[in-house]
Amino acid sequence: MSASTQNDNVHELKKKTVSGAISYMARTLVLYSIGLAASAVLGAYLTVSEFGIYGVVTQIIGLLTFFSDIGLASALIQKKDEPTKVEYRTVFTVQQALSWLIFLITVVLYFSRILEPKIGHAGAMVLLALGLSFPLASLKTIPSVILERKLDFSKLVFPQVIEQIAYSGLLIFFAMKGYGVASYTIAILARSILGVLTMYWIQRWPFGIAWDKTALKEMLGTGVKFQLNDFLARIKDQLFYLVLGIYLPLNEFGYISFAKQWSMMPYQLTVQNVIAITFPTYARLQHDKSLLRKAIEKTLFFISLLIFPMLVGMCILIVPLTQLIVKYQKWQPALLTFFLFTLSIGWSAISTPLTNTLSAVGKINQTLRLMIIWTVLTWILTPIGVIFFGFNGVALAAMAISFTSVLPIYYVKKIVDIQVWENVWRQFVAAVVMSLVGVFLLPFMKSSFLQVGIGGLAMAASYGTILLIIGKQKLVTELQSLRNRKQLSEAVLAPEKV
Repeated sequence: MSASTQNDNVHELKKKTVSGAISYMARTLVLYSIGLAASAVLGAYLTVSEFGIYGVVTQIIGLLTFFSDIGLASALIQKKDEPTKVEYRTVFTVQQALSWLIFLITVVLYFSRILEPKIGHAGAMVLLALGLSFPLASLKTIPSVILERKLDFSKLVFPQVIEQIAYSGLLIFFAMKGYGVASYTIAILARSILGVLTMYWIQRWPFGIAWDKTALKEMLGTGVKFQLNDFLARIKDQLFYLVLGIYLPLNEFGYISFAKQWSMMPYQLTVQNVIAITFPTYARLQHDKSLLRKAIEKTLFFISLLIFPMLVGMCILIVPLTQLIVKYQKWQPALLTFFLFTLSIGWSAISTPLTNTLSAVGKINQTLRLMIIWTVLTWILTPIGVIFFGFNGVALAAMAISFTSVLPIYYVKKIVDIQVWENVWRQFVAAVVMSLVGVFLLPFMKSSFLQVGIGGLAMAASYGTILLIIGKQKLVTELQSLRNRKQLSEAVLAPEKV
């Protein structure tokens, strides 16, 4: 490949990545606003036990999700050459078979009524709706892979926006009408159907059934490693939380589900959206260490810039809000769990992009090693925490385990000499000062919503002020790169200039 062609390819990769980042940011703001409104309404109108029921159901579905993919979609995305029509159809065939098998399992669970003593009939209906969503979701897999391979994220996000609007809107409406857990059943089915229709309107593909053993074997060689990593993640999360949901009273599991759901919002707003873009991008950059290093460092800088103040603000503001909002006073026993979960997210904001990097560049064995460590620690430390600290021990163990997130830094630095501390320390110091200001103003913010708003603005101002004092040059340099797409491309993915 000529130098000119290679430069053109890199420029096109930059352009698409930046376009994807802009699209994802716009999508994120829309979905976050909708999701925040839905969560606020559900927190007010659902009981603690109903939160616990939905928490148990989602853990069951999370486990079943493992069997719906076997890593083939990730293998298609990472594949260096363009997948053939037969490969696409083979993956589609396998996923359809697996997804209908999962739906059959949920049907058996529903009619056996084995779960009804714990989750009730309404919870069993939600399980059935989620089971049906698997075959529908698998219809979107190949169009999604095609869009991701083209780095055409602007089109990829549109179905997600439609799904979220339908899901949250129906969820809010029926929850306020008093449908309780049954609200999820209606919203899940509507989301699944609209998602498929929207995706096929945006991206068509040569739909069909095929079975190519050679292609399947080749993709499984890569896919199984991705799936093994996913399997360990589900043992660590879904299976463990399902066991907790069965073991603990529904009220206590409801507190855990509420705290975990709210603590994850900043993570979903920033980290999850960013890694959706960076996985295919890093995979394309794995042979150019200079470009890869630049991309990783920019990712860490902007994620920490956004998520650190969000985590601090949530930890402080939730205290007066659960006192002033009558319908939220029932969640006060969950505050300690919320604090611990939220603080542990700070580590995840750094470790997840780096773990994602390892997978994207083909170092899946190191990702598996990390997942084994985290899985073992979860199953050992969490039961100990529950024994000594009750349901708060779950989040306490998560906080302790989060400190092992330094390990992905070590593994990535062996591949690319990234500077992690240089790109996060300013945000960290500003967030610490912001937390001190928030604690100082906490007594003031407990009197009215106006004072909560004033306190929140004061905290935000303190974060921005400290950031300007200790890192104005760095901040200005990074923000100037956002002025237009060309400059943003250079900032995100351009090699260092000597």
